[in-house]
Amino acid sequence: MALDPILEVTNLTQQFRSGDKKLTVLDHVDFSVEEGTTCSIVGPSGSGKTTLLGLCAGLDRPTTGEVTLNGVQLGPLNEDQRAAVRNKHVGFVFQTFQLVPTLTALENVMVPLELRGVKTSEVQRDAEELLTQVGLADRMSHYPSQLSGGEQQRVAIARAFINKPKILFADEPTGNLDSETGATIEELLFDLNKARGTTLILVTHDLSLAEQCQRIIRLKNGQIHKDEWIDNPTAEQVQ
Repeated sequence: MALDPILEVTNLTQQFRSGDKKLTVLDHVDFSVEEGTTCSIVGPSGSGKTTLLGLCAGLDRPTTGEVTLNGVQLGPLNEDQRAAVRNKHVGFVFQTFQLVPTLTALENVMVPLELRGVKTSEVQRDAEELLTQVGLADRMSHYPSQLSGGEQQRVAIARAFINKPKILFADEPTGNLDSETGATIEELLFDLNKARGTTLILVTHDLSLAEQCQRIIRLKNGQIHKDEWIDNPTAEQVQ
């Protein structure tokens, strides 16, 4: 049974000026992602992967085309309105963790809901539960500088799920980790995503990580080169 799309990308083009030349990073990209599915975006460096992820999340505006996220067209929205959509519907996991160095692990996880105005007592309870789920029950009061790379990414994952996002964007989530730690983070990311029914879209150079998703979109020269559902025994494919 087909599900409704939570993300729709229509005729998306992104161009930048490079001197007196126009550089096309994305060239008329079209695709949609169904709610609750997992999708990876792969391709060589410079193929437009991270640019596409940023446009899908409303972090930037395309030169032409439209992105519809959870039924909301992002094009007509101003920066504050797009930020409100992200805070309500979107979670992020970055390669560089993006934790606030002056906040503890617990405080970092609490930030998205505090920005939304949720009561501190409720936010703290949810944040403590998530940090426990990611194996950091005894590290909540530690600052990022006191945590290993893998522990920092666990905090980032907990923060990404604190607002119960409809869709999670992950940009090279294991790129700064050794292979053993990266494998642990991958398992944690997929387990949490499945448990909470979140749509996952991730950008990666790691084909083994990409193949854990139900679908792989391959970019080349700013265009979709191949878009395939894969035979993944660990994921239920949408028919």
